Amino acid sequence: MLFLSFAVLIFAGGKTYKSAYSAVKHFSANMDLLIAMGSGAAFVTGLASIFLPVANYAGVAAMIMAFHLTGRYIESKAKGRASEAIKKLLKLGAKSARVIRDGKEEKIPLKEVITDDIMVVKPGEKIPTDGVIIKGSTAVDESMATGESIPVDKKAGDEVIGATVNRMGLIRVKATKIGKDTFLSQIIKMVEEAQGTKVPIQEFADRVTSYFVPAVTGNALSTLAGWIFFPGFFHGILGWAEGFIPWVDVSLGNFSLAVFAAVAVLVIACPCALGLATPTALMVGSGYGAQNGILIRSGEAIEIIKDADIVVFDKTGTITAGNPEVTGIVETELSENEILKYAASIESGSEHPLAGAVVSEAKKRDIKFVSPDNFKAIAGRGAEGKVLGKSVKVGSGKYLAGYINEDSLNQKISDLENEGNTVILLVVEKQLSGIIAVADVLKEDSREAIKKMHRMGLKTAMITGDNKRTARAIADKVNIERVIAEVMPQDKSNEIKKLMDAGNTVVMVGDGINDAPALTRADVGIAIGTGTDIAIEASDITLVSGRLEGVAKAVKLSKATFKKIKQNLYWAYGYNTIAIPIAVLGLLHPVIAEIAMAMSSVTVILNANRLKKVKL
Repeated sequence: MLFLSFAVLIFAGGKTYKSAYSAVKHFSANMDLLIAMGSGAAFVTGLASIFLPVANYAGVAAMIMAFHLTGRYIESKAKGRASEAIKKLLKLGAKSARVIRDGKEEKIPLKEVITDDIMVVKPGEKIPTDGVIIKGSTAVDESMATGESIPVDKKAGDEVIGATVNRMGLIRVKATKIGKDTFLSQIIKMVEEAQGTKVPIQEFADRVTSYFVPAVTGNALSTLAGWIFFPGFFHGILGWAEGFIPWVDVSLGNFSLAVFAAVAVLVIACPCALGLATPTALMVGSGYGAQNGILIRSGEAIEIIKDADIVVFDKTGTITAGNPEVTGIVETELSENEILKYAASIESGSEHPLAGAVVSEAKKRDIKFVSPDNFKAIAGRGAEGKVLGKSVKVGSGKYLAGYINEDSLNQKISDLENEGNTVILLVVEKQLSGIIAVADVLKEDSREAIKKMHRMGLKTAMITGDNKRTARAIADKVNIERVIAEVMPQDKSNEIKKLMDAGNTVVMVGDGINDAPALTRADVGIAIGTGTDIAIEASDITLVSGRLEGVAKAVKLSKATFKKIKQNLYWAYGYNTIAIPIAVLGLLHPVIAEIAMAMSSVTVILNANRLKKVKL
C-alpha cells in the first residue's frame, strides 16, 4: 500500500506538470521534490525499523502523501476558478451561423463561415463573427467586449463584433474577420499572453526559489545532524512541550527524533504558496480586466501603472469623439461654396479627420469637387496640389500664417481658436481665400473620467498638433492641467520622453497611427479600442469600449492586483519564516506540516480570487 501511495504521488506530480500553468511549473517541481524527499525518508524508516532500533514513520509517509494529493486537488480546483475568465470567453462564441448562399438561407457551423459571407442575424441571436451591417438597424449588447451593459445602436455601415448579441432588429452582416483574426480570439490571445508573463516583483521570488531546494535540503541535513550531535539542547525544549503537544515523545531515540524533525522541515518548507503568489493574482486580475473591457497585454504593465504620476491624452479620438464638423466659414476672396469646393478637392486626398470634416460638409451642401493634381500632404501642417489648374494650399494657421495680411483676420482666427475650434486656411494662387473653422465634440465621459483620475491623485496632460489656444480651450472644458500643443506627429514620443526624464511614470492614452510611437515610448501605453490596429498593437493596455473611464479602472485594477500579490508574498514568506524553526525544534508533526503547507497554497489562491469582488 505504501509503495502504491508513493507511486501515486509521483504520477500525480507528473500529471500536474501537464495541466499546470507554465509560470508555476518550476515551483511545482520544487514542491514535489521536497515532498518526495520528506515522505521517502519517512518511508525508509519503516524498512530500517526491521533491522535497527529506530521509530517506524512509514505510516506518516502514507498520510503525508494522502494530504498532499488532497491539497493538490483543492489547489487545482481553486486555480480553475482563477482562470475561468478564458473559459468564459471561449464559451461566448456562437456555434453556428445563418448565411445566404446561392440566394438561399442556410444554417452552417461557425467554422465553415468564410470572409464576405452574408449572415442573417435575428433578434436575440449572437452575431456569429466580426463584420459590417449591410442591411437593417438594431441595438447590440456589447457587454462581453466592453463591460458596458447598455446596448449600442447600430445601422448599415457600422461594424459589429462576433459573439455580441443582437437585441432588436433583423440585420444582415457581411463577415470581415473569421477564426483567429476575430476580436474575441484576439481578446483570448491577449489574456493568455498576460497570464503567461511575469511582473518585476516576481523576479525576486524567482531568485529566492532558485536557491530554495538546496537551502531546505541543507537545513534538513543540519537539523538531522544537530539532533544527533547536540541532543541535550533539543531534549530540553521537547521536555517542556511534551505536556501539551500530543505527538511529542522524548522517550524516542535521538536518531528517530532527528528523522522526525528533518522530515517535518522538508515538508513544511515546500515553496508552493510562494510560487503561486504572483501568477495566480496576475491570472485573476487580467481575466477580470478582460471581463470589464480592459485588455492587459503584459504583466509588467499591471505593476507599473499603479505608480503612474501623469496621464497624457491625445486629443482627437481620445478626449474628443474623433468626428469633427465644420462650424463656420469666413469669406475673404471667395464665397463659402467656392471655399468648400477648393478645400474639399485638396482634402479629398487626405485621411486626416479634419480633412474628412471639410469633405463631409461639401457633400452635405451638394458641392461638386474634383480630385487634385500633384497632391502632396505635409504631415502635421496641411496639404497642397492643383485644382482646376490653380495652385491650392490648405493647412493650419501656423503653416500658412505668411498669407494673413490683415489684423482683423488674425483677430477672427484668435476668436475661433479661443472657442475651441481648429482653424483651416485656404490659399488659392498665393492669396488667402477663406477660413474654415472645425470643431470636434467631447466624448460624453471625458470630463467625468478625468475628474476621477484627479481624485486618484493623477496629474493629466493633453498632447496635440493643434495650436495652443484651441488646445487650451479643449483642455479647460475637461479640466486637464497641462497642454502640450503644436506637436508634430513624429515628435510626440520625444515629448513623452521629456516627461519620463523629469522623473515621472508616464501613461500615454491614444488611438491613432501617429500615437503608436508615443504609446510604445511611455512607461505604459493605453490604446482606445475604437482606434487603429497599429495603436492597439503598440499599447500595453487596450480599452475596448473607448471610454476614458477605463483608464481610471485600469489604475484601480492594477493597485488591487498588486495589493493581492504583496499580501500573497507576505503570507508565503511569513508562513515559512515561522513554521521552519518550529519544525527544526521537533515540535511540528510532518502530517500537520503537510496540511499547513497545502492550506497555505489554497489560501493564496482564494485570496487572489477575491480580486473579482473589487468594484472598478
